[in-house]
Amino acid sequence: MKKIALSLTLIAFGITVAYAEDLQEKPLKTHTELGYVATNGNTDTETFTLDLNAKKEWARHIATLDLEGQYATDKGVQTKNKYLIEVQYDYKFSERLSFNYLAGYKADKFSGFTYQLYTGPGIKYKAIKTDKHELSLDGNILYAKDRYDAVAPQQAYTNDYTSYRSKGVYTWQILQSLKFLQKLSFRGSFEESNNYFIDSKTALTNKISDTFSAGISYKINYANQPAEGKKKTDTTFAFNLIIDY
Repeated sequence: MKKIALSLTLIAFGITVAYAEDLQEKPLKTHTELGYVATNGNTDTETFTLDLNAKKEWARHIATLDLEGQYATDKGVQTKNKYLIEVQYDYKFSERLSFNYLAGYKADKFSGFTYQLYTGPGIKYKAIKTDKHELSLDGNILYAKDRYDAVAPQQAYTNDYTSYRSKGVYTWQILQSLKFLQKLSFRGSFEESNNYFIDSKTALTNKISDTFSAGISYKINYANQPAEGKKKTDTTFAFNLIIDY
Protein backbone atom coordinates (compact mmCIF):
# COMPACT_ATOMS: atom_id res chain seq x y z
CA MET A 1 0.00 0.00 0.00
CA LYS A 2 2.89 2.35 0.79
CA LYS A 3 4.34 1.79 -2.69
CA ILE A 4 0.96 2.49 -4.30
CA ALA A 5 0.50 5.62 -2.22
CA LEU A 6 4.03 6.78 -3.10
CA SER A 7 3.39 6.16 -6.82
CA LEU A 8 0.13 8.11 -6.73
CA THR A 9 1.88 10.95 -4.90
CA LEU A 10 4.63 11.10 -7.56
CA ILE A 11 2.07 11.05 -10.37
CA ALA A 12 0.07 13.84 -8.75
CA PHE A 13 3.26 15.84 -8.23
CA GLY A 14 4.21 15.36 -11.89
CA ILE A 15 0.77 16.51 -13.07
CA THR A 16 0.98 19.56 -10.77
CA VAL A 17 4.42 20.54 -12.09
CA ALA A 18 3.33 20.06 -15.72
CA TYR A 19 0.19 22.14 -15.12
CA ALA A 20 2.22 24.87 -13.42
CA GLU A 21 4.63 24.98 -16.37
CA ASP A 22 1.68 25.17 -18.76
CA LEU A 23 0.30 28.16 -16.82
CA GLN A 24 3.65 29.95 -16.78
CA GLU A 25 3.43 33.33 -18.46
CA LYS A 26 5.88 33.87 -21.31
CA PRO A 27 7.51 37.21 -22.17
CA LEU A 28 6.22 39.42 -24.97
CA LYS A 29 8.02 38.72 -28.25
CA THR A 30 8.29 41.20 -31.12
CA HIS A 31 9.55 40.81 -34.70
CA THR A 32 10.04 44.04 -36.65
CA GLU A 33 11.10 44.45 -40.28
CA LEU A 34 12.10 47.93 -41.45
CA GLY A 35 12.84 48.94 -45.04
CA TYR A 36 13.80 52.38 -46.37
CA VAL A 37 14.95 53.64 -49.78
CA ALA A 38 15.64 57.27 -50.76
CA THR A 39 16.84 58.66 -54.10
CA ASN A 40 17.98 62.19 -55.06
CA GLY A 41 19.12 63.81 -58.28
CA ASN A 42 17.26 62.87 -61.43
CA THR A 43 14.66 61.25 -59.18
CA ASP A 44 13.48 62.34 -55.75
CA THR A 45 11.69 59.45 -54.05
CA GLU A 46 11.27 57.95 -50.60
CA THR A 47 9.91 54.50 -49.76
CA PHE A 48 9.28 53.14 -46.27
CA THR A 49 8.04 49.66 -45.32
CA LEU A 50 7.19 48.20 -41.92
CA ASP A 51 6.22 44.69 -40.80
CA LEU A 52 5.59 44.19 -37.08
CA ASN A 53 4.53 41.05 -35.23
CA ALA A 54 3.94 41.08 -31.46
CA LYS A 55 3.07 37.87 -29.59
CA LYS A 56 2.04 37.31 -25.97
CA GLU A 57 1.50 33.80 -24.63
CA TRP A 58 0.19 32.67 -21.25
CA ALA A 59 -1.22 29.30 -20.17
CA ARG A 60 -3.17 28.04 -23.22
CA HIS A 61 -3.80 31.55 -24.57
CA ILE A 62 -1.96 33.39 -27.35
CA ALA A 63 -2.59 36.98 -28.47
CA THR A 64 -0.89 38.27 -31.62
CA LEU A 65 -0.77 41.62 -33.40
CA ASP A 66 0.34 41.95 -37.02
CA LEU A 67 0.94 45.36 -38.58
CA GLU A 68 2.06 46.01 -42.16
CA GLY A 69 2.65 49.46 -43.59
CA GLN A 70 3.94 50.89 -46.88
CA TYR A 71 4.44 54.57 -47.65
CA ALA A 72 6.13 56.18 -50.68
CA THR A 73 6.50 59.62 -52.23
CA ASP A 74 7.77 60.87 -55.58
CA LYS A 75 8.93 64.52 -55.53
CA GLY A 76 6.88 65.04 -52.38
CA VAL A 77 3.69 63.54 -53.84
CA GLN A 78 2.29 60.39 -52.24
CA THR A 79 2.42 57.34 -54.49
CA LYS A 80 1.67 54.67 -51.88
CA ASN A 81 -0.12 54.76 -48.55
CA LYS A 82 -1.20 51.34 -47.34
CA TYR A 83 -1.48 49.56 -43.99
CA LEU A 84 -2.95 46.38 -42.56
CA ILE A 85 -3.74 45.53 -38.94
CA GLU A 86 -4.68 42.04 -37.78
CA VAL A 87 -5.39 40.98 -34.19
CA GLN A 88 -5.81 37.28 -33.40
CA TYR A 89 -6.57 35.31 -30.25
CA ASP A 90 -5.76 31.60 -30.01
CA TYR A 91 -6.79 29.04 -27.39
CA LYS A 92 -4.65 25.90 -27.56
CA PHE A 93 -6.42 22.55 -27.22
CA SER A 94 -3.04 20.87 -27.77
CA GLU A 95 0.40 21.74 -29.12
CA ARG A 96 -0.92 21.32 -32.68
CA LEU A 97 -4.62 22.32 -32.57
CA SER A 98 -6.14 25.61 -31.43
CA PHE A 99 -9.28 27.72 -31.75
CA ASN A 100 -8.80 31.30 -32.89
CA TYR A 101 -10.67 34.54 -33.45
CA LEU A 102 -9.43 37.02 -36.07
CA ALA A 103 -10.11 40.72 -36.65
CA GLY A 104 -8.49 42.56 -39.58
CA TYR A 105 -8.58 46.06 -41.04
CA LYS A 106 -6.89 47.10 -44.30
CA ALA A 107 -6.66 50.58 -45.84
CA ASP A 108 -4.99 51.41 -49.16
CA LYS A 109 -5.36 54.95 -50.49
CA PHE A 110 -4.47 54.02 -54.08
CA SER A 111 -6.29 50.67 -54.41
CA GLY A 112 -9.82 52.03 -54.81
CA PHE A 113 -10.84 50.67 -51.39
CA THR A 114 -11.37 53.12 -48.55
CA TYR A 115 -11.06 50.14 -46.22
CA GLN A 116 -11.59 46.39 -45.94
CA LEU A 117 -12.81 44.93 -42.64
CA TYR A 118 -13.17 41.26 -41.70
CA THR A 119 -13.66 39.32 -38.46
CA GLY A 120 -14.64 35.83 -37.34
CA PRO A 121 -13.70 32.53 -35.64
CA GLY A 122 -11.56 29.72 -36.96
CA ILE A 123 -9.26 26.75 -36.35
CA LYS A 124 -5.46 26.58 -36.53
CA TYR A 125 -3.50 23.37 -36.99
CA LYS A 126 0.28 22.84 -36.98
CA ALA A 127 0.65 20.24 -39.71
CA ILE A 128 4.46 20.07 -39.51
CA LYS A 129 6.68 20.88 -36.54
CA THR A 130 10.31 19.73 -36.67
CA ASP A 131 13.67 21.35 -35.92
CA LYS A 132 13.97 22.63 -39.50
CA HIS A 133 10.43 22.73 -40.92
CA GLU A 134 7.15 24.18 -39.64
CA LEU A 135 3.80 24.45 -41.40
CA SER A 136 0.67 25.93 -39.82
CA LEU A 137 -2.77 26.04 -41.46
CA ASP A 138 -5.66 28.38 -40.56
CA GLY A 139 -9.29 28.38 -41.62
CA ASN A 140 -11.80 31.10 -40.63
CA ILE A 141 -15.45 31.96 -41.28
CA LEU A 142 -15.72 35.74 -41.52
CA TYR A 143 -18.03 38.69 -41.72
CA ALA A 144 -16.49 41.07 -44.30
CA LYS A 145 -17.16 44.67 -45.28
CA ASP A 146 -15.47 46.43 -48.20
CA ARG A 147 -15.83 50.16 -48.79
CA TYR A 148 -15.20 51.20 -52.41
CA ASP A 149 -13.95 54.70 -53.32
CA ALA A 150 -15.45 56.83 -56.07
CA VAL A 151 -14.58 60.12 -57.79
CA ALA A 152 -17.87 61.56 -56.54
CA PRO A 153 -18.55 60.82 -52.82
CA GLN A 154 -22.19 59.95 -53.52
CA GLN A 155 -21.03 57.13 -55.84
CA ALA A 156 -18.99 55.35 -53.14
CA TYR A 157 -20.58 52.15 -51.88
CA THR A 158 -20.15 49.35 -49.34
CA ASN A 159 -20.26 45.60 -49.88
CA ASP A 160 -21.17 43.44 -46.83
CA TYR A 161 -20.89 39.66 -47.15
CA THR A 162 -20.09 36.37 -45.43
CA SER A 163 -16.65 35.13 -46.34
CA TYR A 164 -13.91 32.69 -45.46
CA ARG A 165 -10.14 32.75 -45.24
CA SER A 166 -7.59 29.97 -45.49
CA LYS A 167 -3.96 30.68 -44.65
CA GLY A 168 -0.72 28.71 -44.61
CA VAL A 169 2.61 29.70 -43.07
CA TYR A 170 5.72 27.64 -43.87
CA THR A 171 9.20 28.17 -42.43
CA TRP A 172 12.42 26.34 -43.27
CA GLN A 173 15.56 26.76 -41.17
CA ILE A 174 18.01 26.20 -44.02
CA LEU A 175 21.11 26.92 -41.92
CA GLN A 176 21.59 28.01 -38.33
CA SER A 177 21.54 31.66 -39.44
CA LEU A 178 19.50 31.40 -42.68
CA LYS A 179 15.69 31.06 -42.71
CA PHE A 180 13.07 30.88 -45.47
CA LEU A 181 9.45 32.01 -44.97
CA GLN A 182 6.36 31.62 -47.16
CA LYS A 183 2.94 33.00 -46.22
CA LEU A 184 -0.12 32.53 -48.42
CA SER A 185 -3.73 33.46 -47.69
CA PHE A 186 -6.94 33.24 -49.72
CA ARG A 187 -10.01 35.23 -48.64
CA GLY A 188 -13.24 34.89 -50.61
CA SER A 189 -16.97 35.49 -50.55
CA PHE A 190 -19.49 32.69 -50.05
CA GLU A 191 -22.03 34.72 -52.03
CA GLU A 192 -19.90 35.80 -55.03
CA SER A 193 -17.32 33.24 -56.14
CA ASN A 194 -15.46 35.83 -58.22
CA ASN A 195 -14.94 38.13 -55.24
CA TYR A 196 -11.69 36.96 -53.64
CA PHE A 197 -8.30 38.22 -52.49
CA ILE A 198 -4.90 36.50 -52.43
CA ASP A 199 -1.97 37.69 -50.33
CA SER A 200 1.51 36.20 -50.46
CA LYS A 201 4.83 36.95 -48.76
CA THR A 202 8.10 35.21 -49.59
CA ALA A 203 11.12 36.11 -47.46
CA LEU A 204 14.69 35.07 -46.75
CA THR A 205 16.46 36.25 -43.58
CA ASN A 206 20.05 35.98 -42.41
CA LYS A 207 20.72 36.34 -38.70
CA ILE A 208 23.53 38.75 -37.78
CA SER A 209 23.18 38.56 -33.99
CA ASP A 210 20.63 37.47 -31.39
CA THR A 211 18.71 40.70 -32.03
CA PHE A 212 19.44 41.80 -35.60
CA SER A 213 18.97 40.13 -38.99
CA ALA A 214 19.04 41.23 -42.62
CA GLY A 215 16.43 40.06 -45.09
CA ILE A 216 14.68 40.41 -48.41
CA SER A 217 10.96 39.98 -49.01
CA TYR A 218 8.56 39.90 -51.94
CA LYS A 219 4.83 40.54 -51.44
CA ILE A 220 1.92 40.00 -53.82
CA ASN A 221 -1.55 41.44 -53.15
CA TYR A 222 -4.20 40.29 -55.63
CA ALA A 223 -7.85 41.39 -55.87
CA ASN A 224 -9.88 39.42 -58.43
CA GLN A 225 -12.52 42.17 -58.56
CA PRO A 226 -10.57 45.41 -58.06
CA ALA A 227 -12.14 48.83 -57.85
CA GLU A 228 -12.92 50.45 -61.18
CA GLY A 229 -9.81 51.60 -63.04
CA LYS A 230 -7.41 49.70 -60.75
CA LYS A 231 -5.11 46.76 -61.50
CA LYS A 232 -5.66 43.36 -59.93
CA THR A 233 -2.08 42.82 -58.73
CA ASP A 234 0.12 44.96 -56.48
CA THR A 235 3.68 43.83 -55.65
CA THR A 236 6.39 45.01 -53.24
CA PHE A 237 10.06 43.99 -53.14
CA ALA A 238 12.04 45.14 -50.09
CA PHE A 239 15.40 44.86 -48.34
CA ASN A 240 14.85 44.87 -44.57
CA LEU A 241 16.61 45.35 -41.28
CA ILE A 242 14.98 42.91 -38.84
CA ILE A 243 14.84 43.30 -35.06
CA ASP A 244 13.77 40.43 -32.78
CA TYR A 245 13.20 41.30 -29.17
